[in-house]
This record gives sequence, C-alpha cells and structure tokens, in this order.
Amino acid sequence: MLVSALLALALPLGTGPDKFIAETWSKGQKEVERIARPSTDKVPSAVWTRAQEAAAGIVREHFTSLRPQDALPGVATPAELATRAPARKVASAVWTRAQEEAAGIVREQFTSPRPQDALQGVAMPAEFTWCNKDGVNYCTMSRNQHLPQYCGSCWAHGAVSALADRIKIARKAQGVDINLSVQHILNCGGVGSCHGGSTAGVYHWLYRLSRATGSGISYESSNPYMACSSESDEGLCPAADWSCTPQNIARTCNTFSSMGGTCVAIAKYPNATISEYGTLSGAAAMKAEIFARGPISCGIDAEPIIDYYGGVSSLKGDEVNHIVSVVGWGEEQGTPYWIVRNSWGEYWGEMGYIRVAMGNNALHLEEDCAWAVPKAFTAPEGSPNFPCGEGGDDCETGKH
Repeated sequence: MLVSALLALALPLGTGPDKFIAETWSKGQKEVERIARPSTDKVPSAVWTRAQEAAAGIVREHFTSLRPQDALPGVATPAELATRAPARKVASAVWTRAQEEAAGIVREQFTSPRPQDALQGVAMPAEFTWCNKDGVNYCTMSRNQHLPQYCGSCWAHGAVSALADRIKIARKAQGVDINLSVQHILNCGGVGSCHGGSTAGVYHWLYRLSRATGSGISYESSNPYMACSSESDEGLCPAADWSCTPQNIARTCNTFSSMGGTCVAIAKYPNATISEYGTLSGAAAMKAEIFARGPISCGIDAEPIIDYYGGVSSLKGDEVNHIVSVVGWGEEQGTPYWIVRNSWGEYWGEMGYIRVAMGNNALHLEEDCAWAVPKAFTAPEGSPNFPCGEGGDDCETGKH
C-alpha cells in the first residue's frame, strides 16, 4: 500500500507507470548524448599571441646569467642519473687479472695488520673525508690525464694521487704538497701505457724499485706529465723517446744556450718510496683502510659518468674500465656515498670529483681497490734533497 501511494504521488495525472518510465528514459538518453557530444563553442583564449606581445612592445627575455638548461643539461639528481643513457662506449684502460699475471705483477706485499681486519666490527663515522679532516685538507691536486693530449693513464693517475695524499698525511699537511710523476711510471714502470695498465702494478713496480735501489718515484717538477708512452704514435709522442733512460726518470735543461738549453739527467733526484702495498674490495674494507691510513685507488665504470655534472650517482655500470681515487665518504638525505677524485680535470663533475652511492657496488667502485704505505720521501722536514746546480750538475756532492 505504501509503495502504491508513493507512486501515485510521483506520477502526473492521467499517466500510467509504464508511460512515465518510458518518457523519463528518453529524456535521460538525450541528456547523455548532449553531454558526450563535442562542444562547438570555442573557449576564448586568455593568452596573447606572439603578435599581440610584439604589438605591445613586450620583450620576452632579458638576462645575463647562464641558464640552468645550458649550464646543467645533464644529470643533477640521483633519479636523473639513474635514467641517463651513456653518451659513448669507453675503451677499458684497466688491465685484466690475466694481463697482470702475464706481466708478473704481484698484487700484494705487506706484513703489517690490515685495517680491514684490525677495525672489523668498529663503527665508522657517518661522514669522513681526508679533504677536510678536522679542518685540514690532506688531499693533493686534481690531475688531468687529457693534457697535453689524451692518454689512457688513469691507472697511474689514481695510484699516484692516493699515494701523494698519504705522503701529505704523513707530513701532517706541512709544507708544499709533493706531487709525484706519472710520466716516470709511463716511461719505466712496465705495468701499462697510454692504452691501459694496472694500478696494483704501479705499487708493485714502486715497491720493487724502493727495495732494489733505495730510490723511488720522481717528482712532477723533474719529470712532468707528457701523456706519452713508448708505444704511443699519437700527437707529439712520435717526436720523442719515452724509454726508461736516466733523462726519462728525472731531468732538467740548463739556461742561456741555443734550442732551449741542454737537457741532462739528475743523478740524485727528489723521490718517494713505499714499504708495502695491497688490494681490497667491499665497502667495509674500503672504509677501514681509508679511515686508518688514507685514500685508496679503485676501479670504476667510466662510461655512465662521462657526462656527469653533479649529484650522487647510483648507476650500476657494466664493468671496470677506469681508475680513480677514493678520499672519503658522506651522506645526503639518508643516502651514503663515496667521495671520489677523478683525473679528468677540475672542469669535470664537482670540481674534478664525483659522489658515488655506497654499499651496492654502484659503478663497480667497490670491486677492486689498491693501497700503498709511504716509506721515505724527499722533503725539507725529513730527508732533504741533494741540491744540484741550475743545470742539474754536481748533485752528488752539492758543490757548485
């Protein structure tokens, strides 16, 4: 009865339920079709055209600073880094284990306890860097293997930079930085060339040289980097001799003579030796070694970071084909990262550095690293040099 009464109230007079439902359905269908039909009414634009702007004298741009779209066309955030495609294929400049074995390279020679064993289970600080330890910078210069021309000597640069940092640590950052000669390694090391080499091989060569002669690697000031090795046929390399002669270990050229002076070998040259060296892998071992003794050299995949402009790279990478030095670690928004110095100059990356995500072997950085312990080095406060004449003479006696 209640339902019949409600229907009676709802229906117009003189109509039955069936007729009312049919008419209502028809009206509903027409409304749906009207709404779904594309509108022919065009919404008037609230935005001026370029012609209207020009007529009004509007200048669309007025700036002098560098636009971010030009200054930062590449990777700036971890998310962007993770999706950026590499620009080109990088030829590997790192020897394989088979190549190292063929060259007779021994990857470890040490007797002292390793920090990775002595500090096992010891909590490390969340942030630590030798470039700013208690307000003191123990990091030496950023190098550029691409000048005066390209040379695939990253393996030597990474090893030399880490060792130079450790010498600065041993000197308590006193005095002028000691910069070691990469060219000496290229000329005499026998563990690589401008087309690749072994970073553990650098320490193997220097360890043997230190024990056999009491002398070590020369300084940059007596053997500057020329980006050439004995088999190089690029650029300026064919015009000179890059074999391991006395002049190609340490030299100088005297003044006031034709053709830029006569060049001679320096008999007693400033140099640095090492007492032991080794290799390691894994984040925990890396942190322990860096924290206890200083920066280390490590392999990395260079292909994804050719166009790196900043941020923390968490890219996986494919293979180790490049060598860098790791000077410490930090954390950004909960993401731990390694602080890595490259050898591509300070125009690249973050003033020659890159931050790489820690703990998941990003870019294969945690896969193969090497270290060396300084023994002796020529420095005013320790073992002073044998002073030579301006032309490199009388180095033995110091008499001029």
